[in-house]
Amino acid sequence: MFWEMIKTIILGIVEGITEWLPISSTGHLILVENFLKLDQSEDFKEMFDVVIQLGAIMAVVVIFWKKLWPFGKKDNVHPLNKSPFGQMIKTDIFQMWFKVLVACIPAAVIGFLLDDWVDEHFYNPWTVAVALIVFGIAFIVIENWNKGRKPKINTIAELTFNAALIIGVFQLIAALFPGTSRSGATIVGALLIGVSRTVAAEFTFYLAVPVMFGASLLKLVKFGFHFTGSEIAVLLTGCIVAFAVSIFVIKFLMDYIKKHDFKVFGWYRIALGILVIAYFGIKAMVK
Repeated sequence: MFWEMIKTIILGIVEGITEWLPISSTGHLILVENFLKLDQSEDFKEMFDVVIQLGAIMAVVVIFWKKLWPFGKKDNVHPLNKSPFGQMIKTDIFQMWFKVLVACIPAAVIGFLLDDWVDEHFYNPWTVAVALIVFGIAFIVIENWNKGRKPKINTIAELTFNAALIIGVFQLIAALFPGTSRSGATIVGALLIGVSRTVAAEFTFYLAVPVMFGASLLKLVKFGFHFTGSEIAVLLTGCIVAFAVSIFVIKFLMDYIKKHDFKVFGWYRIALGILVIAYFGIKAMVK
């Protein structure tokens, strides 16, 4: 059990780092799990790869709590009205959540319908590698195209419902093609329509809250809620580690993009995609 916990901690670290940086948590987990296989059933491991994201998403909730919680009289610059109840309603945050819900519609509908089909046909190293490379190139091309251009959207409040829906379509691409990176896809979509890097990253974090909770719930329901003691220990450890690491990674990314673009992540994705192809290609030939 000791080594099982060590492997779980490593997987939690990988999840916490790669979930928020636009470099594909799926791509990294596929590689890491080839060297660090959990001694659990295949059904559990499939569920674990998704539910471990709950730890990561709780980091978003903690860091951005004031921007996510739509109730409270303190610091309410946009109350619903002057009544005691209305003063507790933060209309700007409610509007933000409506935009998040609009952006979630494409992935929620299509992703739910095709979840098993996608896992069966696309959850493999080759699809992941291609998605890593394609969106890595997209980051570099878009950042070069954006060079010298001023963003049209510089705050969450300026983000329209149409813009939110477009970002949601890019999130759908990530739901269909493992390795795309959910954060990577939504950031690419946001940059394309003139959203600033800071707002693109922040809105991506907000989008993750319902998406990851929904995906985790779906996997838990499919797996069932009958866990062994070992499975509970592994799942809780992975989530806790992912949470702790995510706190640092999210703060790092928000500071980093204030002075830098996303091209470094594009080059990293391309290199990782080539590494995935090389590793699994050699492995297939050896067999």
